[in-house]
Amino acid sequence: MPELPEVEVCRLGITPHILNQQVINVQVRHKQLRWPIPDEVQQLVNHKVEAIERRSKYLLLKFSHGTLLLHLGMSGTVRVVDSSVAVKKHDHFDLVFAHGKILRLNDPRRFGAVLWFEQHIDHQGILAKLGPEPLSDDFTYGYLYQKAQKRKVPIKTFLMNNQIVVGVGNIYANEALFQAGILPTTLATDINEQRFDRLTDIIKKVLAAAIEQGGTTLKDFTQSDGKPGYFAQELMVYGRAGKPCMNCKTSLEEIRQSNRSSVFCPNCQTD
Repeated sequence: MPELPEVEVCRLGITPHILNQQVINVQVRHKQLRWPIPDEVQQLVNHKVEAIERRSKYLLLKFSHGTLLLHLGMSGTVRVVDSSVAVKKHDHFDLVFAHGKILRLNDPRRFGAVLWFEQHIDHQGILAKLGPEPLSDDFTYGYLYQKAQKRKVPIKTFLMNNQIVVGVGNIYANEALFQAGILPTTLATDINEQRFDRLTDIIKKVLAAAIEQGGTTLKDFTQSDGKPGYFAQELMVYGRAGKPCMNCKTSLEEIRQSNRSSVFCPNCQTD
């Protein structure tokens, strides 16, 4: 699944091509995604994209009369292509612009979403319960420590709860906990304030580095221009189970937590 850095890279990639551009057509080839694409998306015709934002893993295209929400789901991609580019399998949704470009959503598994928020109001409450952005000033060690006091769950599960903090997905939770020296199985309530201070700082640095380097190279993700990201080359634990730790050469171990892979170094990461 594309994680927060990949979605932010996507936002940065599409913005120069569609910001302040007028929509002249909306094409829906397969209406049934995670939720049905509403007929109201046809209201975008003759309107310009006034802003492109991101909230968690959602792309938000702002128009004068509402917001178009896009979510990439498990394997979706959003690209800006020329109007001459042929439609491919799983190309479900197009925004066609007057300057000859198309914003195209491709989603093989159809777990993504295209929704319309009239007057920018989140009627379905999709964004309402989300925690703070990890790169914002609202995400502090004090906030995280306070939230952990009543959470007797493994720290990795805690970090991946979008009501606590958005966008710290599986890959980056693995990486941040490794760099912080914390086992993914350690209970959130057992981590002291000083360690949360370090962990919060590391989460910010790991995500910022991923965005700067173009997002993680995953088989299901490419940037908006079709080029893969490059941060996967620098992953220290994720996907490296059984290989030597880059710090101490101890063999990395892997367990399953909430049906997700957790990879850690038993020597470098302690309770």
